[in-house]
Amino acid sequence: MAPPNAPETPDSGFSHRTIERNITLLAGLAFLVVAIGGIVEIAPLFWIDTTVEKVEGMRPYTPLEQAGRNIYMREGCYVCHSQMIRPFRDEAERYGHYSLAAESMYDHPFQWGSKRTGPDLARVGKRYSDEWHVQHLKNPRSVTPQSIMPGYPFLATRPLDAGDMRAHLKALSRVGVPYTDAAIAAANDDLKAQANPDADTTALLARYPKAQVRDFDGKPGELTEMDALVAYLQMLGTLVDFNAAAAQEQAQ
Repeated sequence: MAPPNAPETPDSGFSHRTIERNITLLAGLAFLVVAIGGIVEIAPLFWIDTTVEKVEGMRPYTPLEQAGRNIYMREGCYVCHSQMIRPFRDEAERYGHYSLAAESMYDHPFQWGSKRTGPDLARVGKRYSDEWHVQHLKNPRSVTPQSIMPGYPFLATRPLDAGDMRAHLKALSRVGVPYTDAAIAAANDDLKAQANPDADTTALLARYPKAQVRDFDGKPGELTEMDALVAYLQMLGTLVDFNAAAAQEQAQ
């Protein structure tokens, strides 16, 4: 053992000390390590069809639901409400089963959110009545006294002007949403039919299983932005049968 005050022995060859004292060499080796790690993680993605495991029950939005989603984004609802339940016990007990990647596979853009001023809405579908949603959107404090959410009463009186939904669905199909040619051609008719309980919705329900057909805003004969937004909210989290999915996992 060398004495306490003995001079340091010079390093010989290629050592850790050499790397630490040569900034260019350190940067080059660090880049090499990061590059190798990146290739190992990214390269396999080029040899698989999708990174999202499909879940039974998921389907594209109906034209009316898509129109409601557009209003949801237009009014900035995603700023205060997330649509992603994290896999933690407290979240699952409050909101329901944690979110699956497949539930957002047709979202462009997704609505995961980064903060919650209000509750998460990933499982809000069918938890409240249509009337509750209408009153909540008109005047949030009429049903939730402590709410700081602004009201949107104009939604109930503003006629829905969704534009040509055929063009909208066609654009979504180009980025991977599996709308058929028949669904695209019937988009404008399907939008109106879903909010009309007297309409023939046989073809609509065949294209969009579990689609809810009714007058959503409580004003029969009028198609408003409230109809579209409530239709969108009422379908969130209702497509996947989590009990069946859990049973399938146990069987495997």
